[in-house]
Amino acid sequence: MSTVALGKGEDFVAKVPLLIVGAGAAGLCAALAAKEAGTDVVVVERDARPAGSTALSAGLIPAAGTKFQRVKGISDNPQTFAVDIARKARGEADPALVNAVAVGAAPLVEWLAERHGLPFEVVDNFNYPGHSAMRMHGLPSRTAMRMHGLPSRTGRELIDRLRNAAEQNDIVILTHSAVDRLSVDRDGRIFGIEIGRPDGTRERIGCDALILACSGFGGNPDLVRRYIPEMGSALYFGHPGNCGHAVIWGSALGAQLVHLGAYQGHGSVATPHNILITWAVIMEGGIQVNRDGRRFGDETRGYSEQAAEVLRQPGGFVWDIFDARIARVARQFEDFRDAERAGAVQGFDTIQDIAQSIGVPAANIVDEWNEVQKLKSIDGRDRYGRIFRAGHSCRPPYYAVKVTGALFHTQGGLAVDASGRVKREDGAAFPNLFAAGGAAAGVSGSIAAGYLSGNGRLTATVLANLAGRAAAEQLLG
Repeated sequence: MSTVALGKGEDFVAKVPLLIVGAGAAGLCAALAAKEAGTDVVVVERDARPAGSTALSAGLIPAAGTKFQRVKGISDNPQTFAVDIARKARGEADPALVNAVAVGAAPLVEWLAERHGLPFEVVDNFNYPGHSAMRMHGLPSRTAMRMHGLPSRTGRELIDRLRNAAEQNDIVILTHSAVDRLSVDRDGRIFGIEIGRPDGTRERIGCDALILACSGFGGNPDLVRRYIPEMGSALYFGHPGNCGHAVIWGSALGAQLVHLGAYQGHGSVATPHNILITWAVIMEGGIQVNRDGRRFGDETRGYSEQAAEVLRQPGGFVWDIFDARIARVARQFEDFRDAERAGAVQGFDTIQDIAQSIGVPAANIVDEWNEVQKLKSIDGRDRYGRIFRAGHSCRPPYYAVKVTGALFHTQGGLAVDASGRVKREDGAAFPNLFAAGGAAAGVSGSIAAGYLSGNGRLTATVLANLAGRAAAEQLLG
């Protein structure tokens, strides 16, 4: 059980300037930043191999005004990016934090590329909902490129490269080490942690500053039911270690907790296979229909809010319907190729064949499909407000995949300032406590609809970079 202990002068086996809890993207980015700034750092990780929520994602980092965009002629800037984030969050996100991550994203991506050798490239064959420009930066997996001639677009690639960078910079990562206790004095200064290992041994480590990068609470059913009741029974598609330690510790410390109802969901997880189907199938012109063969909303609003919409449909599932052109776009994502290999994605010659196979009323799905095709021919707007583009017309063969909605990770948590310092309930900062990634409240506002594609990676990479540098500056100051 996670606890906070009041004490003084603990019997520590060692003491380090900076401790980081969690070796996902947030912990590793914070560690690399702090190390470069001249501070010794130790990262503590409960798993045998660093992964975190990022390893389960596509590993894409949104950034505006990068050299990678300029090479491809993409015009973009941090100010427009900040407007996009704030608009999607309906003005609920902290403006200072929004500005910090929007401005800091391009330097972060270029720093990882130039200083640590991560070969980013811009995803430029489709855009994500809510973004004014193509600004998603991903890594082409060397293995996938060699075997298939396609990028992998997996967070596993990002995590592995960050871990390699940490090892090359002599950053100590203690694996198999689950932090279950923070030691704090009466002024709220963290001065150590206690860890437990699988063999039953325990160890106390002292520190001058602490960064919580231990993600959110999506893996804690009790907290999900309390704060996000609409997803209380949904499939959880996140890392099992996201048990809410930061929220539990923060509550005990008197930290400010905000937007605990915010989360990133996804309305397209193949079922029963539990494989993510990229939202490119929708953004490139695909649709979703329920078991009555009917569409039920504007699918392009965002994949996060679509999760609850899908779960509200009869049976809690729907079908993605698209064509061969869209499938070719989707195959740049390794998850989609996995879904095809698993038999989740089925091909058909006609829409009537789809109706017969999946058991929906043929007249309904044909009506929906014909209406969409007509709208595409005139760049028309449908009854839900979705605009269809002429270049997105679909031709046989067609594909269908049964999907459900899922909870990926939470977006609420510890309130932080623009440098990742954790705030008390009165708004003042703790003396030496920082947070990033899922441990910190992100820039998505209070509900799922506020999530802009890539917001999770912003707090896991950009905010973590800022927190690592701020902690190092404080320790060296």
